[in-house]
Amino acid sequence: MPHATLADAPTFERPGFTFRPLAVPSRGSVELAVWALEIAPGAVSESHSVSREEVFVLGSGAVAAVVGGSRAALAPGDALIVPPGVELTLSNDGETAARLTVCTSAGMLGTVGGRTFPPPWAA
Repeated sequence: MPHATLADAPTFERPGFTFRPLAVPSRGSVELAVWALEIAPGAVSESHSVSREEVFVLGSGAVAAVVGGSRAALAPGDALIVPPGVELTLSNDGETAARLTVCTSAGMLGTVGGRTFPPPWAA
């Protein structure tokens, strides 16, 4: 049974966003891709979509999301379910970092600004 620790997880950065792969193919997972996500206060993601369903579970902080034009405010313990191919933007309007766990299917592709690629934190 593979044991992948957060302490040994590589770190991937986008402005205001830190991704730490937990159970992903490069760390032993076959079907799922799970990572820890931290969003800095004031950070706003690029609008993007993914090729597979994606689920975000907020552990701490506060996150606002726009999914397919609809806005949602997440509180700790809430889950955000994003269907494949739907545009998503995440933001942290709070004063502390938001910490989430994200899960999708292995092999998911992301699309940002017309460019499609396998996100390195999900591979």
